[in-house]
Amino acid sequence: MTRRARDAGRPDARPPFELPDGYRLAGYRTGAFLGAGAWGSVYAAEGPDGTPAAVKLLGPACSSPGQRRTLAQMAAGELRFSRRADHPHLIRTLAVLTVDDPGHPELDGAVALVMERAARSLQDLLATARPGTALPGAERILAEVCAGLVHMHRSGWVHGDLKPANILLMPDGTAKIADFGLAAELEGTHAYAPPLGSPDHVPPEWWSQRTGARGVAVRPSADVWAFGVITHQLLTGGLHPFLGATARARSLAAQAYARGAAPLRPDQALPSRWRPVVAACLAADRDERARTDVAALVARATARPAGRRRAVRAGVGLLAGAAVLLALTGGPEPVGSAPHRARPLPGAIPAGSDVPTAYRGMIEDAARRCPEPEITPILLAAMLKAESGFDPNAARPETGEYGIAMWTPAVFDAWAKAANHPGPKSYLDPGDAIAAMGNYVCWLDQQLKRRGYTRDLPALVTAAYRTSDKTVAAAGGVPDRVRPHVDKVLRYLAEYGG
Repeated sequence: MTRRARDAGRPDARPPFELPDGYRLAGYRTGAFLGAGAWGSVYAAEGPDGTPAAVKLLGPACSSPGQRRTLAQMAAGELRFSRRADHPHLIRTLAVLTVDDPGHPELDGAVALVMERAARSLQDLLATARPGTALPGAERILAEVCAGLVHMHRSGWVHGDLKPANILLMPDGTAKIADFGLAAELEGTHAYAPPLGSPDHVPPEWWSQRTGARGVAVRPSADVWAFGVITHQLLTGGLHPFLGATARARSLAAQAYARGAAPLRPDQALPSRWRPVVAACLAADRDERARTDVAALVARATARPAGRRRAVRAGVGLLAGAAVLLALTGGPEPVGSAPHRARPLPGAIPAGSDVPTAYRGMIEDAARRCPEPEITPILLAAMLKAESGFDPNAARPETGEYGIAMWTPAVFDAWAKAANHPGPKSYLDPGDAIAAMGNYVCWLDQQLKRRGYTRDLPALVTAAYRTSDKTVAAAGGVPDRVRPHVDKVLRYLAEYGG
């Protein structure tokens, strides 16, 4: 197959430079490597009294003098912010220093920040989420993030890069906002920061702002927008409120909404009491967002009427009694209230079909992540059946295609970022292969629509998966050489009810 590798690449999980085990910085002894990002790497550390900490090394040390000055200024700003805006839901920066060690030239000159150590990030938690199901503890996490964010704003600061990767969960589960490298102090209604940010979490106006000598103007309303996106993600199992196959597609959808060209469509899995929170935080007008009392909205969403609280207490007592009874009778233990789940997807897989039960949830999750109505579970199931007969060990060595979705390894790497768990991914793993397939066919559907195609999209997407969107456009429809394969998929689709 000739699927082209677009939007390829994943962040490198290896450290940009090795920190010797037991290396000491500001009295802290460093340990295991925890992760790497755009600015450097993070290591575990312990204080003189055994207090756990984390060391973030900004660099690498071979940066230019100008880059080093910028990093040093950002680190100093992070320390200044931490001291002036201390709060239980903001990660504390304990020390900042510049490494002075000519004996280790790869470290000499790097900027080091010593911080509180967390157990994991909210991004890690989202990576394990199932679409349509709220994350465990989502409401508590949102309330804690809101408290930290409101404190920042009332202290006169804007975070500027609020996203799941910058929300950390401590060993006891407490949520804390982190990474204040782009945090800026307000000068009236706005502050200035470098033109950086996560495309999935910046507001629509960010894309049209001009960069001046001091950077771009940032406002608390940008953090409010990001909080709205995160709220939607936590309560819907990682679904973005503006869905698309790529971050660029999602940002374009958000911009279209801000222009009034499209309505805001929260996912049906978003609980009704949280819809006013998301709607207010994602107001298209930044001035309207600036007037939003996020704390009050979150308090209303998490509040329970007195009668409900009494019912809950009574319910807890009944559950406790039921647990004792079931334990004595050997029955299953109660597991609490069922998580909120979305209504059945359009094009759901029929119960009596030949789609293996083990793959149905994977297929439905992949379809749910795509906003295009043509990309249904039964279309993906029909494509998988035609590609491999649902055989995870299928192979076509002559064309270099393998696995349940018949991926070529190089192209799989470009689209595997859709998989729902962190770490290495394999085209032979059905979960990874199906998630990547859903991401890719969603993108193909969007590309074909941009080319003006509005009819026969299941057939055209199937043909593009076997060739490419450009090949389909050049042929003016399904190319003759893949017509038998497309007809097979359409036959399976009809059998599944499509």
